Amino acid sequence: MTQRLTKAEEQVLQILWELQEGTVQDIRDKFEEPRPARTTIATVLNILENKQFVSHTAQGRVNLYAPIVAKESYSKAQLLGIMKNYFNNSFASLVSFFAKENNLSIDELDELIEKTKEELRKENQH
Repeated sequence: MTQRLTKAEEQVLQILWELQEGTVQDIRDKFEEPRPARTTIATVLNILENKQFVSHTAQGRVNLYAPIVAKESYSKAQLLGIMKNYFNNSFASLVSFFAKENNLSIDELDELIEKTKEELRKENQH
């Protein structure tokens, strides 16, 4: 999955991930005021459907939309793209950048390393 989404497309998809499924009105209701027009959301959903990020089923006169790309898959692809494009494909450079930007202490870095080790152990057991 190398397709990039616009900010508007990501906003709608984030809401759909949260809802798991919803109508144009359900999605619109999740936006803060001033809410986008129903037609705008419908257009974004149509684009997301063409890009194969969402699908819909007709329920009477209303379409019910659902994501077909998992949030984790999309997040992983985006993060790997950032790592490749901005950090010469170096995970160490990426982590170092975020550690510096967030002014992490040595203890916080150690905790991060321990949590990562724990997650990797869990994944390797499955």
